[in-house]
Amino acid sequence: MANRKVITVFGATGAQGGSVAKALLESKHFVVRALTRDVTRPKALELQGLGAEVVKCDLDDKALVEAALKGAYGVFVVTNFWEHCSKDKEVCQGKLVADTAKLLGLKHVVYSGLENVEQLSGGKLHVPHFDGKGEVEEYFWSIGVPMTSVRLPVYFETFLTTWKPAKAPDGDYYTLALPMGDVPMHGFSVADVGAVVSSIFNSPEEFIGKAVGLSAEALTTQQYADVLSKSLGKDVRDAKITPEAYGRLGFRAAKELADMFRFFQMKPDHDVKLTHL
Repeated sequence: MANRKVITVFGATGAQGGSVAKALLESKHFVVRALTRDVTRPKALELQGLGAEVVKCDLDDKALVEAALKGAYGVFVVTNFWEHCSKDKEVCQGKLVADTAKLLGLKHVVYSGLENVEQLSGGKLHVPHFDGKGEVEEYFWSIGVPMTSVRLPVYFETFLTTWKPAKAPDGDYYTLALPMGDVPMHGFSVADVGAVVSSIFNSPEEFIGKAVGLSAEALTTQQYADVLSKSLGKDVRDAKITPEAYGRLGFRAAKELADMFRFFQMKPDHDVKLTHL
């Protein structure tokens, strides 16, 4: 233990952080400091049982963040926009970690980032849950923190929740409403994030200073529908919805997600070959 470097993992009881913490524990190359707001929850106790040092932390608390990073070699950082739906708050959280990593001299930060869509589109598209992460990415690099950004595409798991097929009102089949037309959309299982991040921590010279777009594969909406048809044993079809119609669906993030799909149609850079390596 004394000879191994410490990796601090934010969001260790969540989907991304949990995958990273477990992969690092399995690799046995690092000591894992798993951060959570509630050290008594079952997932925290599970990580403790696997050998992690479980520590209470809150991204809004400067003192706790500094204590969590003190003595660490590196850190995996993930922030949750959907917890508060505030771009400004997410940027503040990310910059706090960046400033603390700089102050304490951490050697490698792996940040779960995304593109600044508003900037890339010249202000035409607004996707706050992307834009804030893009702003934080730039901040890490601007202050000289040795950082790798991993940019995840759509989670495959989302097809079981937010984007699960809906039964068509006029037929015995289901529809998949993704406003992508015939443009392939990248996808990735959140469960595989840990293996990728573990590899990045093991090869800092190859990845520090880079943004890595992850992707297991890119499929059209109908191809995703075909996969779901086989898995569910039900006929699933492309709903052929447009971004304009999607933005009018009425739920809280409809317009934001419509702009996200418009950005996806611009074919952001995701490297399937590198991801599979």
